[in-house]
Amino acid sequence: MATTSANGKDDELRSKVQESPLASQRQRQHNTPTESNRTGKFEGYFPLGYKAGFSQWWANIPPASAEHKVMSYIPYLRQPPTQTKSATVASSVDAKAASVSSSADGLIPTVTTTSATDPFGPRRWHSNLVKLSGKNRHLNEFSVERMEEENDQNLVMLHGYGAGLGFFYKNFEGISRVKGWKIYALDLLGMGRSSRPSFRVRAKDRQGSITEAEDWFIDALEEWRVQKNIDRFTLLGHSLGGYMAVAYALKYPGHLNKLILASPVGIPEDPYAVNAEMPDPKESALANEFTQDQNDTANSSNPNIPESAKHGDNNNFLNARSKAQKGPTPDRKNPPSAPRKPLPKWLTYLWDANISPFSIVRWTGPLGPRFVSGWTSRRFSHLPPDEAQALHNYSYSLFRQSGSGEYALAYILAPGAFARSPLIRRIHGVGRQLIARDGSTTSSVDAAERRREQPFPIVLMYGENDWMDIAGGYAAEQKIKEEREKALKDASTNEKRNDHGSAKVMVIKKAGHHVYLDGWEEFNAVMREELEEVSAREQIR
Repeated sequence: MATTSANGKDDELRSKVQESPLASQRQRQHNTPTESNRTGKFEGYFPLGYKAGFSQWWANIPPASAEHKVMSYIPYLRQPPTQTKSATVASSVDAKAASVSSSADGLIPTVTTTSATDPFGPRRWHSNLVKLSGKNRHLNEFSVERMEEENDQNLVMLHGYGAGLGFFYKNFEGISRVKGWKIYALDLLGMGRSSRPSFRVRAKDRQGSITEAEDWFIDALEEWRVQKNIDRFTLLGHSLGGYMAVAYALKYPGHLNKLILASPVGIPEDPYAVNAEMPDPKESALANEFTQDQNDTANSSNPNIPESAKHGDNNNFLNARSKAQKGPTPDRKNPPSAPRKPLPKWLTYLWDANISPFSIVRWTGPLGPRFVSGWTSRRFSHLPPDEAQALHNYSYSLFRQSGSGEYALAYILAPGAFARSPLIRRIHGVGRQLIARDGSTTSSVDAAERRREQPFPIVLMYGENDWMDIAGGYAAEQKIKEEREKALKDASTNEKRNDHGSAKVMVIKKAGHHVYLDGWEEFNAVMREELEEVSAREQIR
């Protein structure tokens, strides 16, 4: 297997035979004959050719190098920082091939941009591997810190299922413009370039298994927070990261000053997911994640959402809000904004057997890059070809790593991305728990010895063409507001003034499920506004 020292030959090979999956797709649309579009009926699903796929598999681009390439597209950051201590090793390759030499590749962990080259600088960009307690437990961390000013606020960003912090490459620069803030992005334990310890659930009961799977991720986040000596912070989570952000807020109260959920998974309640041991819902919008072409999404507007519903007018998505307030009805005439498609039986079988899509990527060896291109060619089709190629390489470099955190998904979600323990049943408790002096929420402590958690705002963001049902977001907003009204019914004037437990839903124009990437400019602008609100509120706290 090729090693880092052999990258020169690998680059030469790739330049000869490897083509971008997005380029393959565009050539096919123009009826241009290529090696990759002569491969038969499956070409439409997997546009990367066999030769190009084999080339990428053989090149074995290390995750650190792939992440570094993606980060190189961050504005004003000519040489992005990349730590090379990653503990991740591809299951099918030699350990030496998975490591990267700083001296050989010029990768360094810390970079500083000056005001001469960075109009919003100076800023310090840092990549780090944070060691946690126990065996093989490390979190990959990327941070941006404003220099020559006091940074007393912190934002932590969590990616979605199977992804990595590199997917936020279009957000780091724009969000870190806010004065007084330090930005952290983390790879979840067992994903990205964080370590990949063996995942096992020891609980025998249903709820115990769900809790244990959630704790696997959020306990690592809490340990990281303690190590960083961060008392309070704003938490942003996308998709599965949003689900984990809510779970973290409920288990470790008192440490958040705002919760931002970007197209979070697991909010709506589905009868199959919460009742059946092996749920098999008849339909779901999950298939859109694999079939929806993002170039179409980024250049189209959802006619079901009025313009007044989008960012700029409190995002009052009237139809979805109305449905959420009325509650679910079995014979709704109005379909959700994201079309629900039947789940293939093979997908349900693999899900229930806890066989992840990344297992297939690993099992198929040289065919792995081609399978991955079926997703990346559509997911990144709206991006410039070079960025789309970098993200494809990054995705494949992560997907082929040893299985770990990915195996938690079957315990948390049922087929179709419905939560086994829906957040709609729990989210109203975020920010309103009683906390003991030691920070715990144990009920064994007398109420008189506990203090009420300081309520904080919750923001739910969805894409205009999101396959995640926005009605779940409005249902959550309604429950949070009802809980606030209940809590403040007999509250004093001072308690009412200090209660910031609000909730709102926002829609990002011309974006799909990956709102931070599809509508990154608007997303970054919204994030800056939300962080500035936290700064103003914390000053008078």
